[in-house]
Amino acid sequence: MSRAEVETHSIKVKAAHRYDIVDVVSWPQVAGTRYHFIGIGGVGMSGLAQFLIDKHAIVAGSDQTATATTSRLAELGAEIHIGHDAENINAQTAAVVVSAAVRPDNPELQRARQQGCRIYKYAQLLGELMSYFDSIAISGTHGKSTTSGWLVHCLKEAGVEPNFVVGANILQLEASAGTGASEFFVAEACEYDRSFLNFRPQLACILNIESDHLDCYRDEADIIDAFYQFALGTRPGGLVMANGRDPNVAQVIKRLGRERDVTTFGFDPHCDFSARNIRLHHGLYHFDVYQGQRCLGRTSISLPGRHNILNGLAVTAIAMRVGIEPETILNVLSRFTGMERRLMLKGKLQGITVLDDYAHHPTEIRASLKAIRQRYRPKRLWCVYQAHQYSRTRFFLEEFAASFALADKAIIPDIYFVRDSELSRSEVNAEILTDRIRAEGTDAEYAGTFDTVCDRLEKELCAGDLVVTMGAGDVWKVADECIQRLRTNR
Repeated sequence: MSRAEVETHSIKVKAAHRYDIVDVVSWPQVAGTRYHFIGIGGVGMSGLAQFLIDKHAIVAGSDQTATATTSRLAELGAEIHIGHDAENINAQTAAVVVSAAVRPDNPELQRARQQGCRIYKYAQLLGELMSYFDSIAISGTHGKSTTSGWLVHCLKEAGVEPNFVVGANILQLEASAGTGASEFFVAEACEYDRSFLNFRPQLACILNIESDHLDCYRDEADIIDAFYQFALGTRPGGLVMANGRDPNVAQVIKRLGRERDVTTFGFDPHCDFSARNIRLHHGLYHFDVYQGQRCLGRTSISLPGRHNILNGLAVTAIAMRVGIEPETILNVLSRFTGMERRLMLKGKLQGITVLDDYAHHPTEIRASLKAIRQRYRPKRLWCVYQAHQYSRTRFFLEEFAASFALADKAIIPDIYFVRDSELSRSEVNAEILTDRIRAEGTDAEYAGTFDTVCDRLEKELCAGDLVVTMGAGDVWKVADECIQRLRTNR
């Protein structure tokens, strides 16, 4: 796609946070074009598919199993195939989009190459679409889905309708993607496989940097370098919005020097945006927001956890850059209720609270357990943790073992298998992880299957207890089953 193929679009500021549409972007090269998504049921892939449907493209796709996501896409007009077969590639298919999980020998991918279809990785197509907008890309080892969704919600509440594709459903919108009439495009920028290097945003946000994805990075220095390349990829005249006191982000800022404009946020008063006079009230944080030495006002957040103050600061700083008045931002900040699978309240029955959380990294587990303790003050905190990938578990085994200290009981089902080699599977398993957690002083139990986990919870849970399911796999099924059993068997 070339910029010349797209009609020009612009917005005119009526007030600091009100926009009047002059020209809406149109997509003559997308409307009527047939796209096929291999692995269409994933959160990112389904969001991008929905975006193209909204832009009047013809969308088809396949996945191994039928889900609520594939059913919703079918209702929107997508042609959905269950199972991968070369015959799923229509002769009129112009482009094929593949998820990171698609193997080179996939029959649909092979047929697409034979037909001469253009092949995109998910991030390649997303980056190309973003290039036609004033794009905002949110990166970081932790918190990028929450911050992206929070920013989308804030912009919409302030009267700006952004285009967006993020990595989880925004609870208040019941969607992970959407189109809007403004020139802004908000996207989550994932570092896995260096996919965020496909983006050339107007504004690049870096929330934090930590070791992860060591199956595709050599070490932490290699990860920091990738974030530096991401920041360097902002457009001329663009901005890097960065956590001013994260030590690894600080290395990126130092390397950037004067090559890019940088605005910082953090708890330190020396940051361009900072949170001060922080108070914890009924498990939620209240604080003053400062720009330099100017107090913009006091606000609060509805998401538990001190780490979400930083996410909220990033949202505030970006929204102000867009042109929204500080008073409006601080007013709407607390209305955001969160993202799917991010400390998500699933139910409360018979005095037992059930949460579901996406945490799959030691830092995230510690932060989530601390936030749960602050917000809910449970009698006993049960954590059902499904490790995500054998390789990640092996790389961070000792860190994982120490991360459950705030849980009264950890129940460990088998590791979720994705993108792993047989060698990785042979080097670690859930029983080993359980033993290491127990050695660190946390009461831990290996449970194997989800049925075994649910049997244990059904037998042991009592009023005042809280159970949280954690992991990036399908451990959410345990939360759903637990609630069902509490309803019917007690």
